[in-house]
Amino acid sequence: MTAAVDSFKKRAVAVGAEVEHVENESQALEFIVGVLLHAGIADLPGSYAVWAECPMIDSAHRGQLNSRTPGIRFDVTRENAAQAKVGISQMDWALADTGTLVQIAEEIDKRLVSTLPPIHIAILPTPRILPGLSSALARLDPTKIHYISLITGPSRTADIERVLTIGVHGPSRLIIVLVDNTAVAL
Repeated sequence: MTAAVDSFKKRAVAVGAEVEHVENESQALEFIVGVLLHAGIADLPGSYAVWAECPMIDSAHRGQLNSRTPGIRFDVTRENAAQAKVGISQMDWALADTGTLVQIAEEIDKRLVSTLPPIHIAILPTPRILPGLSSALARLDPTKIHYISLITGPSRTADIERVLTIGVHGPSRLIIVLVDNTAVAL
């Protein structure tokens, strides 16, 4: 494990995220299916999963996933995301120094699946772990990218009588799947 991966994992766990580190895309999909089955994903409002468009999933994967876990929806709408139990999306980078995920989130489906369901599964190729925010910002062209999301752990707030509450303004559970070997272009 590289120092960047180790540092990211340590800091992400420290802020309440769960981190699973796998070798390849196949293992990542198996892990995600296991999480979905354990969460009781079904084709009923409040029980399904929404999966935002991502480079790691093609039509063959979609068919396999649908047959193994009824209740996965790839047609992400505001209504579907609001009624989903799990949202799944692929991240663009992660920051080793804070355990933060970075996502170019101009497409609404990415924002919906990462903010509305109570569980968010975030997929990230490990070569995309950067030292810190300045490294990520150096890769962004502000004339072309107008919306990024920075996600550090599950949603939390202490603005109600200074009592820390998890999941008020977003997912109460964040599961990060780090994937070492992917076919995704870096």
